[in-house]
Amino acid sequence: MRRTARLLAGTALAVAAAAPAHAVETGRLDVYPSTVAPGGQVSVNTAACGDAGAATGDAGAVGAGTFMLAPSAHEGEAIGQFRVPPSAQPGTYEIVARCAVGDRQVTGDLVVALSAAHEQVQPRGSVKTGVGGGLGPDPVQTAAGVAALAVAAAGGTWLLHRRARGDGI
Repeated sequence: MRRTARLLAGTALAVAAAAPAHAVETGRLDVYPSTVAPGGQVSVNTAACGDAGAATGDAGAVGAGTFMLAPSAHEGEAIGQFRVPPSAQPGTYEIVARCAVGDRQVTGDLVVALSAAHEQVQPRGSVKTGVGGGLGPDPVQTAAGVAALAVAAAGGTWLLHRRARGDGI
């Protein structure tokens, strides 16, 4: 157990030590959102192309083809957008950008999922927990719940009253 932990810790340290060197060498392409549903819009940006800032993007891996990255208001950054095709299959895809000046290339990952992680589903309707409910969309179920509580309260009161009088319960 201890040997496995040491091996895993050593591997993690080696990967962590190698990652910054690789990032400095190739640059970085930021993909927003990093997880998207098919048909969703994706923005990418990079500062790897310097002040010229223009680049050509390639999202062919996901089926979106090429797109342009243009200099932005942020100094030294290039920004571009593309739409993930509705027919895209779930998976992780590499997005590539090639700087217009020089032969620099940067990459970033895009995850296509059946539903995007950033989309939150808002609950609708009432919780199906039985008859009754907290002022849900069905007033008949609410009235039935209130009636059942009233009958239970009346029956309990009647039994306690008989017991207190000594009527044999």
